[in-house]
Amino acid sequence: MIRKFEPKDIGSIMQIWLEANINAHHFIPKKYWISQYPSVQKQMPDADVYVYEKENQIQGFAGMTGNYLAGIFVDEQYRSMGIGKSLLEYIKKIYPSFTLTVYQKNQRAADFYKREGLSVVSKGIDASTAEQEVTLIWERSPQTDGKE
Repeated sequence: MIRKFEPKDIGSIMQIWLEANINAHHFIPKKYWISQYPSVQKQMPDADVYVYEKENQIQGFAGMTGNYLAGIFVDEQYRSMGIGKSLLEYIKKIYPSFTLTVYQKNQRAADFYKREGLSVVSKGIDASTAEQEVTLIWERSPQTDGKE
């Protein structure tokens, strides 16, 4: 089940956020993610966060800030089970368009988003990590704009 974030979820989603970032971004020092933890935790209640929960266990979540997808994060033991895809499909139903950035070296994530219909619109360098990143966009096509 996908539902909106509740304050009681913060511990679980922050643990998933930290572990997912460390695991997916082996090319960025672990201490970077640990240093970002307090600021991300503080921003969480201001974002639109959607939690994937099964049997009272949070298995993943997606965070939106405006029309920017800050990320989809899935607990390591539940990856490759369709949770990320379910969260992305949920976001697509709510938002007519959105952008996101992904590190170029995070090939698994980049491939996932491209496979799910997002298109690369630009490339750049993340100032805080000096890593190359790509910006992708998704836009609902007019023929599927709620009239299927």
